[in-house]
Amino acid sequence: MKTIFLSILIFSTSILFSNSIMAQNQNAIIGSWKGELAVSGTKLPLLFHIQKAENKATFSATMDSPAQGAKDIPVSEVIFIENNLTINMPNLGITYEAKLISETEIKGTFKQGGQSFPLVLNKIEKNQDEKETNTLNRPQEPKAPFDYKIEDVKFQNKQTKEETILAGTLTLPKAIDKNKKFPVVILISGSGSQNRNQEILGHKPFLVIADYFTNNGIAVLRYDDRGTAQSTGTFKGASSQDFATDVEAAIDYLKSRNDIDTKNIGLIGHSEGGMIAPMVAANRKKDIAFIVLLAGVGVNGSELLLNQQQAIGKASEMSDEDLQKIATSNQAIFELIKTNTDIKILSQKIKNYLDETILDEEVPTTMSKKDFINLQISQLTDEWLLYFLRYTPKENLSKVSCPVLAINGEKDLQVDAQLNLTAIANALKENGNKNVMTKSFPNLNHLFQNSETGLPSEYETLEETFSPLVLEFMKEWIEKQSKK
Repeated sequence: MKTIFLSILIFSTSILFSNSIMAQNQNAIIGSWKGELAVSGTKLPLLFHIQKAENKATFSATMDSPAQGAKDIPVSEVIFIENNLTINMPNLGITYEAKLISETEIKGTFKQGGQSFPLVLNKIEKNQDEKETNTLNRPQEPKAPFDYKIEDVKFQNKQTKEETILAGTLTLPKAIDKNKKFPVVILISGSGSQNRNQEILGHKPFLVIADYFTNNGIAVLRYDDRGTAQSTGTFKGASSQDFATDVEAAIDYLKSRNDIDTKNIGLIGHSEGGMIAPMVAANRKKDIAFIVLLAGVGVNGSELLLNQQQAIGKASEMSDEDLQKIATSNQAIFELIKTNTDIKILSQKIKNYLDETILDEEVPTTMSKKDFINLQISQLTDEWLLYFLRYTPKENLSKVSCPVLAINGEKDLQVDAQLNLTAIANALKENGNKNVMTKSFPNLNHLFQNSETGLPSEYETLEETFSPLVLEFMKEWIEKQSKK
């Protein structure tokens, strides 16, 4: 699930940067730079990768925030004049003003939302950070040889305007009887562009889940999101409803095979995937035997994000005053989004609100207030975000008749366990669905890792990829549904 803050140090969707000419020491700034922000006792790693633009006269760059799962974010403005560096991230209200101290060190101040943090960047070898991530201990990651069949597959979503071919991996349990047909689950990823392993911060949770299930007699299909890795199509601009049609294409593919028990096709969705699974189950009642919602969304998108922002803010020890300011601003904007469907009218109303509420000191020094507001509007009118903020999961949950298992971690700061599990259970039971189980696991975060704080900055530091206890619990529940 995306963490979306208008004023807090959490990165959301794409970041736009323009470029500027460097007056001297042109090559000194080129390369990869890494530093750590100290935010309320939490260290937040940041990386900037700066290179010459195609025209060779300006610069282009990308930024990573590994702890938040943000990688290769396009950069739009890099100014480097007389060893002074300025990086602007206007749609997030971020400015980094610094000085090149030596060929390997940059010192400066990182500003966001009226707060300032010292940030020292050190030059690293290209891809050094990836190498460090690759060497992190991930004891649960399965290694060959595998005692089951692994098949690379492709299937087409025929509901899209352009050709969308989804590439994935189907793992089938080892069978003594050649005519044996297996129950199967389709794994549905959370928000953001994800590969088939839902790879994040050196963890591959979908690979771990697939390996465990397949070794225990349950086939698994996992695939790259559209426009990601080996899948074709366009990711940007697609909504959760669009992604639901990708899942339907996966169902159709599985139904075409003779080694799958087509009466026992289930869905397992994580985060946004836990919102998509009920959409599909409501639309394909005869094809879905059960669904499992991992940190699934049960409340309206705007309520979820407001809750998420407050939870992460409190855990990060933000002041009550700052949290209230953020909540008030976001509530007002989210309400405008929910009540105005005409994009021109909505954009104008957001502009009017921001004109009145954004202070001059909150605008990056290298931008006009007008340009800053326009970039905010561009982010807030993103197609995915508009759909998410307006969508109420109860609409589809109330139509789901198959067995449902909904699970959360009690330390999940992105999708609150009590809030969402209660909403999911109520929506399902109101419609007479009696096969509903909800369970909250102590100490688990949004990725179902045993954790101390639940903060996203902790995800990478933990060796555990996915709780073995949850794996076993899911497996036993699925086996019960498959036998019915």
